[in-house]
Amino acid sequence: MGENGRLRVVIVDDQAIFRDTARDFLTARGYDVVAEAACAAAAVEAVERHEPDAMLLDVQLGDDDGFAVCDAVTRIRPNLAVVLTSAESNHEHGPERIESCGARGFVRKEQLPRVDFDRFWQAA
Repeated sequence: MGENGRLRVVIVDDQAIFRDTARDFLTARGYDVVAEAACAAAAVEAVERHEPDAMLLDVQLGDDDGFAVCDAVTRIRPNLAVVLTSAESNHEHGPERIESCGARGFVRKEQLPRVDFDRFWQAA
């Protein structure tokens, strides 16, 4: 947690409009968005530089694979609480794949405004 006692979050998505929207609703809920990234390399750099507690990570990052990004960032920072997201439903991303990459869960993008992130990020 940051000095202000708020959970520090990185948002990773290849669409700037989604990052802006996610930043707005996460900030409104009391999270401290410390960085945004549009690709795998920037996500890894953000984790190394900002040492976040949590990450909201799109599984489809243009040419990059969000599952591989999750695996990489949770190896760097094992306690990082990653929530995967996508416009697609999670039936395409089975629970085994979600868990095996180190994520704490999956939420469809359309559901994000209604999600209680504390249930995923509480132990972060």
